[in-house]
Amino acid sequence: MKRLIIILLFLLQGSWLYAQQEKSLLNKGNQLYQQKKYGEAEQLYRQALQKKAQNLEGNFNVGDAMFKQKKFQEAGEQFGKLAGSTTNKQVAAAAYHNMGNSLLEDKKLEESIEAYKKSLLRNPKDQETRYNLAYAQEKLKKQQQQNKNNKNKNKNDKNKDKKDNKDKNKDDKDKKDKDKKDQDKKDQDKKNQDDKNKQDQQKQPQDQKPQMSKEDAQRMLDALNNNEKQTQEKLKNQKLKGAKVKIAKDW
Repeated sequence: MKRLIIILLFLLQGSWLYAQQEKSLLNKGNQLYQQKKYGEAEQLYRQALQKKAQNLEGNFNVGDAMFKQKKFQEAGEQFGKLAGSTTNKQVAAAAYHNMGNSLLEDKKLEESIEAYKKSLLRNPKDQETRYNLAYAQEKLKKQQQQNKNNKNKNKNDKNKDKKDNKDKNKDDKDKKDKDKKDQDKKDQDKKNQDDKNKQDQQKQPQDQKPQMSKEDAQRMLDALNNNEKQTQEKLKNQKLKGAKVKIAKDW
């Protein structure tokens, strides 16, 4: 009987020492948290949980430390586990509230709204949670409207691009048709000119001499006049000197 009492006292003493170590780790973690050394604080909180896994304060503080390190997904999961495992409404309400904050920072708006609603079910008078819920709902509304506008814009841009491509193809075709018509006209004009030149050559007499210019005709006329004057001068001189006439005897 004495042996049994000794064993019980030993177990109680060991449990008490374990609790003291757990509490010490939590206190040191809280000090580091206040110093904004969130990573080191998280490690101490986890060590405390190794002493007692169901410690509410330790689980809650681990989630807070991860949130401060911007580990929003991990923090949300931690608060979700805590909220689902406790029967304390106040603890569950606070856990769902922080879960909503983590999801909101992780841009999971619909999930954050659901978390805030669960928090308000357990603590309807929490004005901070009610404000965060309204904020998340308004942000989701704006996001949905923006997505709708982007969808319409993409659709309009697609239709515009399609129309622009159609107009461009039409313009290209019209230009090609115009260029072809212009080239055909040039080819036809050249052919017509070649045919006309050929006809003109056929109509022109083969022995036709090149036409004389006005200047050449004048020079020829002057030359003829000079020759005429020289001939007249010669005849005049012959009259003045007298012509030798041979007289034949009339035998």
